[in-house]
Amino acid sequence: MTRDAADGEKCRRRAWWRRTNSFEEEIDQLRMPDGKALVPWVLLAAGPATDVAQGKTADPWLAGVALAAFCALYVTTIRTAFSERWAEEALPFRLLCALGALALVLAIGYGGNFLLLFVLVSLGVGSVARSRRRLGFMLIPVSAAAGTVSGAQHRGFWSTASLAYGSFLSGLVVSVIITLFQAVAQLRATRQELARSAVAQERLRFSRDLHDLLGHTLSVVVVKSEAARRLAPRDLDAALTQIGDIESVGRQALTEIREAVTGYREGSLSTELDRARSALAASDIEVVVQETGPPLPPQTEALLGWVVREGVTNVVRHSGATRTTIELRTDGGRAHLTITDNGTGAPARERPAGPHRTGTGLRGLTERLAAAGGSLVSGPAQGGGFRVTAVLPVQEDASV
Repeated sequence: MTRDAADGEKCRRRAWWRRTNSFEEEIDQLRMPDGKALVPWVLLAAGPATDVAQGKTADPWLAGVALAAFCALYVTTIRTAFSERWAEEALPFRLLCALGALALVLAIGYGGNFLLLFVLVSLGVGSVARSRRRLGFMLIPVSAAAGTVSGAQHRGFWSTASLAYGSFLSGLVVSVIITLFQAVAQLRATRQELARSAVAQERLRFSRDLHDLLGHTLSVVVVKSEAARRLAPRDLDAALTQIGDIESVGRQALTEIREAVTGYREGSLSTELDRARSALAASDIEVVVQETGPPLPPQTEALLGWVVREGVTNVVRHSGATRTTIELRTDGGRAHLTITDNGTGAPARERPAGPHRTGTGLRGLTERLAAAGGSLVSGPAQGGGFRVTAVLPVQEDASV
């Protein structure tokens, strides 16, 4: 790709990013409707009011009072339908029933422009109905009543059909808009919950990685430092070898911590086994490693590498063992890793009071393996010592 093409691609990405952020900001600014936009629709009552003012209705004072009561009832119905206090109560539905009955009486009694009141009733239905089933159950009678009254007054087919269709469509549009706003609110809440969950998961990942990395590394450094101190008076070269190992472990720990911070660290089972041999040998613990079965996928190796690291750290720090066996076998589509020592556990002065408790590292490993469909079991071994057993499913390569 040429430099001009690369610059053009960067410009397109920036423009797309700006458009995306602008759209998300507009979505965030959306708020649930409060019904104020439906109140001005009460001006549809201007048509019936004109009939009253021009004396086209019998008993104009009675018609005027009834029309004013209808307008007040419409506004009250809309406001209660969107009120946090009353929206889930029966009051909006009762007000809507009264509104519909009053509109039906006025339309039958006076006709003419009073038929437009069915449109306002339909708007009230769209505001009150909170489900599609209730919407259809309430809109169809309103539209049917509008069409029936209009047809009974011989207003013509198209006028009757237009009034019935307009009444039905008005309530449907209001209901769709409210449903859209509710969906946007749910999406916003879901996005916020996902963001909080992602932050919590990242904190948990980082804390587990940091515990596993520093716990093992510091244990190895302490063991090798003690070995160097013991060897220095009688074998300086061997002591210098241990010091060199300490330097190597420290450098490797820095690299791993950087990778853990960025979230790109992938463990290597073979590397962890080599470190286990070195750490156990420095602690004068005999180690036997037994491996059988085909090579494992990288993800499975990474998880089992964490198990080796944590298990060996616990052996070095707490077991008081003289021999440790690490056995890895793969059969039946599952990998089995077992770490067994012949120790007695932590000394009395280090052992916590009360019943045996699983350490933080083992709990974190249990969660890691469970998320991958595996399991981790730890506890006293038969015949003495301590055993950690990890089981993981092995994903076969589809290309094979």
